[in-house]
Amino acid sequence: MTISGWKSPDPVSSRHWYPLGMIDELGREFTDTLLLNAPIRYRLNARGEAEVFSDDGPLPVCIRHGYVWTNLSGNKTDIAPFPPLPEAEEPDRRLVRCGSIMVHASGLRVVENFLDMAHFPFVHTGILGAEPHTEVERYAVETREEGREIWATECRFFQPQAALAASDGLMTDYIYRIAAPFSTLLYKTSPNHPQRKDVIALFVQPMTPGTCRAHPVMFLLDEGSEFDALVEFQQMIFLQDRVILENQRPVPMPLDASSEIPTLADRSSVAYRRWLKAQGVTFGAAGIPLSPPVQETVT
Repeated sequence: MTISGWKSPDPVSSRHWYPLGMIDELGREFTDTLLLNAPIRYRLNARGEAEVFSDDGPLPVCIRHGYVWTNLSGNKTDIAPFPPLPEAEEPDRRLVRCGSIMVHASGLRVVENFLDMAHFPFVHTGILGAEPHTEVERYAVETREEGREIWATECRFFQPQAALAASDGLMTDYIYRIAAPFSTLLYKTSPNHPQRKDVIALFVQPMTPGTCRAHPVMFLLDEGSEFDALVEFQQMIFLQDRVILENQRPVPMPLDASSEIPTLADRSSVAYRRWLKAQGVTFGAAGIPLSPPVQETVT
């Protein structure tokens, strides 16, 4: 598979799968979008199956976590596998898909923001953080899966309302997992099951170097909360982040450590940037020209 006029942005980004939209929101009409600067379109065919096309023909399709995913590799032997997520198969977890949110920011910035605990008291005040509890305790960062993933462990932060089901503030244990350049997951203390963790995933569809769509998905140990309330809670958190993300400058994320001065709280961010640079990921990073903002259309 090749796409006329499209050049793979880097050797890593095009290998991975990316979500486009929720399967149960698709119709027979095409939805046009961009993925890594490539124009693509997707829909349900007459048999009720999802299909994705570029201008040159069909693209690979996979349905996972209720979303339609595709891949631009063009080489079936080079396609990266989906990172394992055994929690998604546990029968007592609720799959909560929180829609798709357009962000005028680099997809790399969106992932990095997801890793940042230091902004909780100032951006998510009264929910994920509050003054005077602003300290980010020292945590550990390591690579796993032969260097394909980054994990930040031993993360702890006081949160007034860590989840919709939480009735009081609590010290929340976090584990962050960067499973792919544009995919990250959070394992956090479950208010209902203290010995287990809720899982919140953020799958990013990089459209252009300066625009993306974020697809938050949760795998929760929460039997009592209303589904719509769970979605609204997570969307509220993300929309608070979007205001910050869309005002960050430069829009592309610098990978050079000398461009922005990190603190001890930024250990996961520093590891993420070094990991991206070592792998050769450049899409959405400083040095790649930006395209004008784009909007999705239905045709």
